[in-house]
Amino acid sequence: MAIRLFVGNLPFTATSNDVLNLFSQAGNVSACEVVVDKMTNRSRGFAFVEMPDRGEAERAIEMFHNKDFSGRSLTVNEARPREERPRREGGFRAGGGGRRDFGGGGGFGGGGDRDRRR
Repeated sequence: MAIRLFVGNLPFTATSNDVLNLFSQAGNVSACEVVVDKMTNRSRGFAFVEMPDRGEAERAIEMFHNKDFSGRSLTVNEARPREERPRREGGFRAGGGGRRDFGGGGGFGGGGDRDRRR
């Protein structure tokens, strides 16, 4: 069974190929994924690396944890299972939800004509 490693504090410019090349120095890498933000498609600064051999995965942790990678000190450890979180409801719901209007006006140009009448 493959060992999944968490790699944190990556430079935001790091690609999956960069991380794959780095971890290949410790052994065989079966998968590598830099996590990206869905909205901006930019790196979120962490990745997951899968290595099929436990000994090689432990060697990678020893080699790269707290080591400099493009000016950043990496965090490398065995990934924990993702904890289940309740699903968030999105969109508009009957009876409210959706857009919140916090009012506005006053002060810094947000008040419109109301502020000019005084």
